[in-house]
Amino acid sequence: MGVYKVTFLPLNKTVEVDDEKYPLADHGKPGSLLDIALAHGIDLEHNCGGSCACTTCHVVVREGEENLSEMQEDEEDRLDTAEGLTIHSRLGCQAVVRGDVVVDGVHGRPEGQQREAARGHPDGVAR
Repeated sequence: MGVYKVTFLPLNKTVEVDDEKYPLADHGKPGSLLDIALAHGIDLEHNCGGSCACTTCHVVVREGEENLSEMQEDEEDRLDTAEGLTIHSRLGCQAVVRGDVVVDGVHGRPEGQQREAARGHPDGVAR
């Protein structure tokens, strides 16, 4: 039990969460990165509503990977279909926070992919 800091990149927005107050936004597993993001007004895509049926909430863990719940088989199977998969990839709807963590991928894409996607749009904004 405790209060943890979760930082969402590329926004560089850090929020404090108290694990005694889970669930926060009722999306994904209680206390998941998705649950925390939505409760704090951070736009983490989640086309399936947080039910581990898509990969739009895919994030890359930059720090604190050991402070997330262990990956279950259904998340691992689903991640196999994610774009930009890395050894530090997690689904925001499934990764429950148990300590300080830094993740990259708000809007469903790791930061590098957002820049790459933005190049294809006239206004330079990734969608």
